[in-house]
Amino acid sequence: MKAVILAGGMGKRLKPITNVKPKPMIKISGVSILLWQINWLSKYGFNEIVLCIGYLKEVIMDFVGDGSRFGVNVEYSIEETPLGTGGALKNARNFLNKEQKFIMLNGDIMANFNPQHLTNELDEGNRAVIAVVPLPSPYGIIEIGEKNKIVRFREKPTLDEYWINAGVYGLNSSVLDDLPDNGNIETSLFPTLAKTGAIKAVRFNNTLWRSIDSHKDVEESALEFKSELDEIARKYSITNRQNDVE
Repeated sequence: MKAVILAGGMGKRLKPITNVKPKPMIKISGVSILLWQINWLSKYGFNEIVLCIGYLKEVIMDFVGDGSRFGVNVEYSIEETPLGTGGALKNARNFLNKEQKFIMLNGDIMANFNPQHLTNELDEGNRAVIAVVPLPSPYGIIEIGEKNKIVRFREKPTLDEYWINAGVYGLNSSVLDDLPDNGNIETSLFPTLAKTGAIKAVRFNNTLWRSIDSHKDVEESALEFKSELDEIARKYSITNRQNDVE
């Protein structure tokens, strides 16, 4: 089964790092986000990968090549101009014509859940499945009891009653006919599917997940994913373990 990685964004919030490398190539403990994703996908049997690339595409192509040194097969769908998540997927449809279902993920997320659970939920009634995770609070929380006495401090807890889009999707190939030429799948296709009851959420609790949107995310993910990053570094003999924000 194939996986599509959207790796064409400019990563403006991570400048000046992204002046010279695309966002998926940012290194966390010496391991690029993209290498982490390829290793994660391969671990769960997704060895056929389509990379949707645009901005500084040569940096990605020089690093990944055909994917053979990472144990996967990689194909490239190239955007000459930014197309959004929906347009990028539509641009890659020639690589997906033989697939009944596949997964797609943003090129700036790290997670350790099993993405096969998404494609397992695709059936005639569900044309798309979204991985959702509990909302991580950006702030510490103070619990207040009787007479406004402070009971407990909770440092940046996960808010289990709220769920957010994790940026990983299981998709039926039929959605390719409904994608915009230019635009985001999250604001075009998904709301339409929701109106007809054809999209489902799969909840992943007690797992690691982070979207790498800021310098702080780079630093914190190096701690959160330490064991997985250490394993990849050993596997590919990576000795320079610095973050790109250092």
